[in-house]
Amino acid sequence: MTGNRPQADQVLLCVGNCLMGDDGAGPRLAEICLQQPLAHWTVIDGGVSPENDIYAIREHRPRRLVIVDATDMGLAPGELRIVDEKDIAEMFFVTTHSMPLTFLMQQLEDDIDEITFIGIQPEVVAFYYPMSEAVEQAIHQLYALLAADDIARCISPYLPNIQPTGVCDE
Repeated sequence: MTGNRPQADQVLLCVGNCLMGDDGAGPRLAEICLQQPLAHWTVIDGGVSPENDIYAIREHRPRRLVIVDATDMGLAPGELRIVDEKDIAEMFFVTTHSMPLTFLMQQLEDDIDEITFIGIQPEVVAFYYPMSEAVEQAIHQLYALLAADDIARCISPYLPNIQPTGVCDE
């Protein structure tokens, strides 16, 4: 992508349904970011229809887009992983969103240099359940990693059938 960029050349798109327990991880992260803004980040709460924010994301003209959502990866609750787009399509055969997240990523890949998807392993995704403590802790851990611009170094990639330890302790 070329052209002038705004100061906050990074967009954080938080996805999920806050009425469904741990699926509300994305909106909860957006809420924390509203209370304690991250320097150099524009935060968008995409809720259950993040594809509605494609235009707003393009308007920001970010160099980098990070998408955060609860993702069943078969790990311990609260585990964080960077998930490749090809794996997202397989994992989200059943989704709580109106369109697959791969659609959103494909719509934006020509406009944004770097798109990263971070999954948070949920414990419970069901209507009217509270968020689990493990996911709440993971959200705060992710917030700190975003603030330190340390996600690439500290969050392991999701590797189907091979799961290294999750997040660095530094």
